[in-house]
Amino acid sequence: MKSLGAILALALAGLQLLAIAVVVFSSYFTSERTLLEHARTQMVDVGTNVIQHTKWFMSPARSAAELSTALASNQIVRREEREHLEGLLFQQLRSAPQFAGAYYGDEDGNFVYVKREGAQEYLTKIVDVAVGTSERTLLIKRREDFVSMGRRFDPEDRYDPRSRPWYEEAKAYRGSIWTDPYIFFTSQSPGITAATPVIGFDNHVQGVVGVDIEIKELSSFLSELRVGQNGAAFILNRNGDVIAHPNPDLLTTQTKDGGLSFPSIVTIEDPIARAAFGDRLSGDGVEIDGLIQADFEHQGQQYVSLIMPFGLDDIPWTIVLYAPENDFIGTIKENRTQNTLIAVAVALMTALLGLALANKIHAPVRAFAVRSALISQGEIDPNEPMPSTYKELENANTALVNEISQRKKTETEYHLTFEKASRGMVHIESATGRLLRVNESFAKLLGFNDQELVGVEFQSLLSADDKDVLDDFVEQIAEHSAFGFEARALRKDGRPVWISFNGIFFQADTKGGTYIVATIDDITQARVAEEKIETLNREIAHFSRQEMMGELATGLAHELNQPLTAITQNADAAEYILSNSPEKASDVKGLLGEIDQQAHQAADIIRALRTLVRKDENIPDVFGIRELIEQARRLVRSEARQHGIDIVLVKGAELEVSAVRVQIAQVVLNLLRNAIESIVESDCRERRISIMAEQDQAFVRVSVEDCGPGVAGSLQLFTPFETTKRDGMGLGLSISKTLIEANGGEIWHDTSDPGTRFCFTLPLKGSEHG
Repeated sequence: MKSLGAILALALAGLQLLAIAVVVFSSYFTSERTLLEHARTQMVDVGTNVIQHTKWFMSPARSAAELSTALASNQIVRREEREHLEGLLFQQLRSAPQFAGAYYGDEDGNFVYVKREGAQEYLTKIVDVAVGTSERTLLIKRREDFVSMGRRFDPEDRYDPRSRPWYEEAKAYRGSIWTDPYIFFTSQSPGITAATPVIGFDNHVQGVVGVDIEIKELSSFLSELRVGQNGAAFILNRNGDVIAHPNPDLLTTQTKDGGLSFPSIVTIEDPIARAAFGDRLSGDGVEIDGLIQADFEHQGQQYVSLIMPFGLDDIPWTIVLYAPENDFIGTIKENRTQNTLIAVAVALMTALLGLALANKIHAPVRAFAVRSALISQGEIDPNEPMPSTYKELENANTALVNEISQRKKTETEYHLTFEKASRGMVHIESATGRLLRVNESFAKLLGFNDQELVGVEFQSLLSADDKDVLDDFVEQIAEHSAFGFEARALRKDGRPVWISFNGIFFQADTKGGTYIVATIDDITQARVAEEKIETLNREIAHFSRQEMMGELATGLAHELNQPLTAITQNADAAEYILSNSPEKASDVKGLLGEIDQQAHQAADIIRALRTLVRKDENIPDVFGIRELIEQARRLVRSEARQHGIDIVLVKGAELEVSAVRVQIAQVVLNLLRNAIESIVESDCRERRISIMAEQDQAFVRVSVEDCGPGVAGSLQLFTPFETTKRDGMGLGLSISKTLIEANGGEIWHDTSDPGTRFCFTLPLKGSEHG
């Protein structure tokens, strides 16, 4: 198939075959589609005809029931005059051959029932609850002309119409109803009941008129219906029962208690009917909103189907029609095979002609292919003139020569760049991580020669302590995406060196192989510089805390002096009592309790002071943010009292955060002292600082708000050496920003009217940020 001559020959034959096939199949598919659309239209017409026939067949039953109800309601026929009522029901029964019985039951349990008993005979059943049990039920046999043929009593009959479903439903609905279809007990024929309540002048239900109608005629109608040549139709009830079918023998099935019922569409012994309806039966029954046209397959044969829901008053029924596709397009399918064979024969004939033509066309191309291969192998000079050929091949030759020259130049330049680059460069096999090629700079960086590194897995050169980096490297080379990282590599002598890795993927060949081209830089000196800067930042923060303690010294001395003075006074009082009034020794217990309380107060102040002034080890810890705020508040409480300022910590639950405790304490103290100084400079009446700590998703948000004059718009907050204080250095907020961000949070300023509000966040304990 790689021969251009063969391809040309096959192409010419294929074009011929394609052209003929397009004509044949286009005609076939157009005709087939048209006939199927026409068939579906015919099926819709047939379905509509079935629906109209069903409604025509069923409507007299409800009309008869409603007429009898109207006559009884208006007392044209008195319900108490059972002979007249029997005559009315008798006439209704004779008016429609599909009626199996007509009856009336009242609220007292009285019942009049007329039903067919053979071709020309009728049987009347009258239940009169007012008479004795032995004569309660009267049976009368009548001829077609209403003449009595005999009567008898049935003392065993205990029939009560009020307990029957048709009576209960019509009474509850207070209107005409249809029962679900069922199998009549006597005739064992499928039927349905129409019932209408008789409502008196007092608006109470007096009784119910019912009409039984046998629907086996619908199955007879469906058996004579023609849907294509071999199609059929059936009718479903709303619960999925098949109530009319061309084969009436399939419409009855025995229940567990020995009774008879309709088969479900799922269980009916008609596999084509089951396939036509499919799996559309749900737990709530048949729920189809509109017309459905579908195709299905049964035993290798294609069928077309139509599902049409329709309403018989308030009863939703569904008609399903189906027919084999071959009933409509069988002839076209038979002709299709013959036409296809003709097309293949024509194509074979043209292929022979095309082969000769293709060989003539292909000769110069074959010569060009041979020359191109020799040029690529370097066996002939690409500048040597080529034999006379097609103009297109001459242009292709020029392009090929230029491409080969450019490719060789690019390969040479890349090779020199790779080998002579001052940065380390490597080729890594993406499937295994093995080094395929390394340059001299990379080998020198790790103390190897380049041959020692070829074949070594790159990840084995990284420090085993950096497990996260190793795992990430394995994942990245599997994902075939550009990536980069910083890690420690091990030199040949075991000394670590920090490297920066940046790699991209390349396709090695057409078989899907890939490799990574990476540049590697020595960043050891840069890492050392970063560590020095980090150490310097910690020293500056520690110095800032010491400076802050110097500024708080006076207030802290006063704060410690109070409990110490109280301890001294209470100790003197206790000594005096024990020396001069031994009988009051019990008072000493109270004095000792006060001494203990004051000692704890002094200890809390010292503990808060130690938290702030100890040197930062930059190790995160878990602590309660409200406890830390309370300690910071205690350290500045004396200074705040001197200026009449209240510091209020808004109540709330303790929230644990993960951060470096001493750094967060420094931030809180800095914000509190800034707030105190801001209020001192203002003349506001309410001298108050509010501190709030609350959860914000996976973070804790702390806000410090004062009622001072606010921040000048020209001031660039959080910028080093930006300050409005005459003796300030402008480092407080800058250091606070560095500390908060180092602990995974953010700090910002919100405008507050009046005053200033600073907020910062810290990650909650256990969150992915903490």
